[in-house]
Amino acid sequence: MSEELKLTRSLEDYLEAVYILQKEGGEVRMKDLAARLNVKASSANEAVERLADLNLVKHERYGSVALTERGRRLAEVVYSRHQALLKFLHEVLGVDREVAERDSCALEHSVSPETLSKLVKFIEGLVARA
Repeated sequence: MSEELKLTRSLEDYLEAVYILQKEGGEVRMKDLAARLNVKASSANEAVERLADLNLVKHERYGSVALTERGRRLAEVVYSRHQALLKFLHEVLGVDREVAERDSCALEHSVSPETLSKLVKFIEGLVARA
């Protein structure tokens, strides 16, 4: 990604959650975002404000949250990493889906970008052959 924007694990999780909620139903309300991430509304609001400051989401007070074009591109990267790791853990290694979900989220934030990129390419190669 050419944008060289480094987000915290938490902000990546919020960005991904907004992306998923938009895919599922269009409008993203703050209470839905907080519920999805199992956090207080005040925590969700603080994170959304930080994402808005970075021009990754648009949010008006008491209004819905929407990804900007830049935010959507970054969220798609985060989401695709997560999905590739989830698929590998669950479908290739046979890890229980719930455990694979938790572990893929942890892995995507814990490994270096270089390792993650190579792991995702490896997983995609395995899946393409299957």
